[in-house]
Amino acid sequence: MIATFLARHGFAAARAEALPSDASFRRYTRLHGGPEPALLMHAPPPEDVRPFSAIARHLGAAGVAVPRILAEDSAAGLLIVQDLGLRTMAETLDGGAAPEPLYLAAAEALAALHAAPVMPGLPNWGVAEMQRATAATFLDWWWPAALGSMPDDSQRAGLDAALAAMLSPFAAQGFVHRDFFPANLMPLPGGIGLLDFQDGALGHPAYDLVSLVEDARRDVAPALRAATVARYQALCGIRDVEAAMAVHAAQRHLRVAALWVRLARRDGKTHYLAHGPRCWALLARALQHPATAPLRDYLDRHVPTHLRANPA
Repeated sequence: MIATFLARHGFAAARAEALPSDASFRRYTRLHGGPEPALLMHAPPPEDVRPFSAIARHLGAAGVAVPRILAEDSAAGLLIVQDLGLRTMAETLDGGAAPEPLYLAAAEALAALHAAPVMPGLPNWGVAEMQRATAATFLDWWWPAALGSMPDDSQRAGLDAALAAMLSPFAAQGFVHRDFFPANLMPLPGGIGLLDFQDGALGHPAYDLVSLVEDARRDVAPALRAATVARYQALCGIRDVEAAMAVHAAQRHLRVAALWVRLARRDGKTHYLAHGPRCWALLARALQHPATAPLRDYLDRHVPTHLRANPA
């Protein structure tokens, strides 16, 4: 199937180089020697290539730097997309590049993304969706692993109420990438290109800004965080930015800290647990802001501070 697809679009003789996989079921292959630099995306069920291709075409038409779609077989879960380069922003940083120019360029790319026209038909990333996503990792996986039993109905309802009270003042405003961090960003001669935006949704822009400057997978120095937020605010400001960032950080870090547990226990991807301490520390910082009081109070009632970590 894949060989036929590649041949149909002129890549029959291309040499395939498998790229490292991430936490999803998607697989990427770099195609050498085809008509132009390209990647093969294979996204078997439950993945779906259609959101990626639709968002790529929309953002590309709006002038945002994203890979062009070169060929598509959505029924087979196959895409051939433009290869934007060999090294992501994460790999460039790991190679010793100065971080500030990259983060400031990423802030500019994020401002351009948020200023682009909103694509019709986007799914929501609002209170209800964040409640479900948090429950699916924190309550369903971290809670029984750390506390020894599943949460009861009142504990589930309590988390929903806490998240609603915390997040409701910050209504969705436009397109959010939802995974806007260096591993999904590509340094280009004219700025930063975007990758892995298939989960894009209608949400609050602070969610993406938090994803960038409070990365679950790497430390960001306080001065670099401040400079990046300032550059974004100068271009595409968020009202009550510190409160908006704190509440979205609290939800994101709680969900992702527990996601590492699910990946380890369900999928055998135990290496992700290395990021747990960072996520719990970022959550603790977010909970210091008054806007996060509903979630802080919920956790204080149900989760002792010494247990806020990877389960033993």
